[in-house]
Amino acid sequence: MMKVIRNDKRPIWQQLLDQAIHNITSGVWAPGELLIPTRELAHIVGVSRSTIQIVYEELLSRGYTVTSRRGGTRVSKWKQFNVSTKEIETEGPTPPSLSLLDSAVDHLHDWFRGKEQLEVDIDFSPHEPYLDEQFQKSWRQSLLHASAEMDLSSWAYGNCYGYTPLREQIQRYLSLERGIHIQPNQILLTSGAQHSIDLIAQSLLADGDTVSVEDPGFPAAWMAMKYRRMNVVPVPVDEYGLVVEHIHPQSKLIFTTPSHQCAVGVVMSEPRRQQLLHKAVQERFWIIEDDYDSEFRYRGEPLPTLFSQASNNTLYLMSFSKMIAPGIRISAIIGSVEAIAQLAKVQELTYRHLPIMDQLTLTHFIKNGHFMRHMRRVRNVYRRRHEVMTKAIMASGLGERFTLSGVETGLHMLLEAEESYDEETVTNLALQHGIRVYPLGPYCLDSKRKGWVLGFAKVDEASIEQGIHRLSEIIL
Repeated sequence: MMKVIRNDKRPIWQQLLDQAIHNITSGVWAPGELLIPTRELAHIVGVSRSTIQIVYEELLSRGYTVTSRRGGTRVSKWKQFNVSTKEIETEGPTPPSLSLLDSAVDHLHDWFRGKEQLEVDIDFSPHEPYLDEQFQKSWRQSLLHASAEMDLSSWAYGNCYGYTPLREQIQRYLSLERGIHIQPNQILLTSGAQHSIDLIAQSLLADGDTVSVEDPGFPAAWMAMKYRRMNVVPVPVDEYGLVVEHIHPQSKLIFTTPSHQCAVGVVMSEPRRQQLLHKAVQERFWIIEDDYDSEFRYRGEPLPTLFSQASNNTLYLMSFSKMIAPGIRISAIIGSVEAIAQLAKVQELTYRHLPIMDQLTLTHFIKNGHFMRHMRRVRNVYRRRHEVMTKAIMASGLGERFTLSGVETGLHMLLEAEESYDEETVTNLALQHGIRVYPLGPYCLDSKRKGWVLGFAKVDEASIEQGIHRLSEIIL
């Protein structure tokens, strides 16, 4: 029989319901057994009838009982399984073995952070930008303003293209700074380059399509497309950029970083650009132009984009990860109206839209001048660090022993060794001496090129000099 425990903190109806469920599941109340009428049970237990009615209603709604007008309430004729709580907790379907996923993620970890997750004195990370207290103060200000100004309608389901005022701010920036003149419906907001690439693979390619990628190149791009069951073909990179003659003849898409090649750092030459664009138009394939850090150029203005010359064939990727901070997780795909509409449909189906608060904050950040002030400030920081890095490499003797490239643009440069060089041993030795450098190997598909991708954005000038000096002592 059920009873009320007066010192139990649970509501009385909950106590009685738990006892009733235990009686049913343990077999004390057998299937088909008629339960005591609510009025009578209330008198026996010493509670109000309404309390017992709540218990009976809960039993009925959860399927433990059935009721009829003439037959009263009876225990359901359900099958009792003799399974222990421990078995229920530990046994379940086994996730499938996804060897491609596991190997891809392991490769990305090696590329992004290195095999050894050790704390080091100096980290020449090519992945992260410079951040300071001024940025944090400005972003907090935009966050507070955005939060104060938003109304209830902002919390509804949003536009799958992205927040319209933010796309308008991006449209204005691209027109003024990059010479890209478009309409807001040619912009789709995403949560990073990998999201953008995955969306493109879903929307514009079919299983088994051939895609050509730079080698060395951006591992996240070809890993994402491989996982989407694309046939990924490497294309070598030389001192002029992607070698267009080596593009696979059946390619449906080419992924390239022409303004500052990911890894090698070279700028694609103008003849090579024209050759690629002509081939794309003639053979009707897509070009993904990843313009991840071209805003930081140390010789003149940023170069014209491929998109501005062949907008119907090119999908231009921009990201705020390098320009501001990776934690913002907002980027954009720019393309033709038709291509972006197709991407937006898949976005609506699979992701719906980006978090609204981040979009509102970034809109305020750009609109109120914080973004351009931040860009001017970090450009000056990067210019100083770029100069210190270049001079330190030459002064240390590393510039004579290895080939330095990628010094015109961006936040990293390549110190390239001969193909026979043991880059892994040097990488591990550097770690033992408190320096993290990033080997070229994880950037390569078939390429045998060796060297180290050295970033300078997050390393102050004194640490750059010290780190390069210590690296030269290890290598030379």
